[in-house]
Amino acid sequence: MTDTASSPVAASPIVSPQGERVGFLLVFLSALMWSFGGSIARFIDNADSWTVVFWRSVWAAAFLLCFMVWRDGWRGTLKLFRGMGLAGLAVAFCFATASTSFVVALAYTTVANILLMQAGVPLLAALFAWALFRERVAVATWVAIAAVIVGVAIMVSESLDGAVSPIGDGLALLIAVMFSIATVITRRFAHVRMTPATCLGTMLAAAFAASQASALGVSSHDMGFLFAFGVINLGLGLAFFATGARLVPAAVAALLGTFEPILGPIWVWLIHSEVPSARTIVGGAVVVTALRVHIGLEFKRQTRPARAGVTGVPSPN
Repeated sequence: MTDTASSPVAASPIVSPQGERVGFLLVFLSALMWSFGGSIARFIDNADSWTVVFWRSVWAAAFLLCFMVWRDGWRGTLKLFRGMGLAGLAVAFCFATASTSFVVALAYTTVANILLMQAGVPLLAALFAWALFRERVAVATWVAIAAVIVGVAIMVSESLDGAVSPIGDGLALLIAVMFSIATVITRRFAHVRMTPATCLGTMLAAAFAASQASALGVSSHDMGFLFAFGVINLGLGLAFFATGARLVPAAVAALLGTFEPILGPIWVWLIHSEVPSARTIVGGAVVVTALRVHIGLEFKRQTRPARAGVTGVPSPN
């Protein structure tokens, strides 16, 4: 059994260029799955946030458990749960808190405010990685992070009229902090498979929501969308993220995750005929451009000959 609490973490894990490319793709796919959340939630009629959290978490947990059993078998799955250690428990707590806070925050504040708070995830992740583990963050990444924050701020600026709930904004900030911590932990303990941790996180969220919900019964209409909300939006997104985030630097993983607030309004526009505002289009263009340029530079860097001090090559000092 792997005890992640006592595993060495003095140095960042070395990942091959091919591994980083796979990580880029998987983290992007996780953001893509998460971006469907707003569109799916618009179809759900039940007004009790805790009921929505419960069924979303139950379906996500069922999907992740089936995924692990299919991939590793029952014995392998049990071994993964036993071997995730304190790092896995910490990630489980982070995801349980973040996924629950997202649904509950929607009852107190606007989606725009939540997205603006989540735009700070790359910066928070980079700061946590640097402060806790002295993980180096490239200047290009800092520039891209700044551009992303500016772009998302443009997108949501017209909704910031001062009529906001401190509870809602507090929950939104909590989401950003929890997701940032989970990103850093997943990267630092790259040798630990975090899929069971995310599965445990959904179970914790479901258990807590069950104690808070006024009733757990829902209509067949709502159940269908709650299934999609849990399996496609949350479960599949968590599976992609847990697999991919350990292969790329924490700041880059969080940066790719910002595709969620960019793509989300697009799906709402296409599915619910809600036309994005001019600021949304301008801000989205800024973010997408920054992400494409940054990812292009990352792939270009990976094609260069390895040198000491560059990602994946330890410095002699």
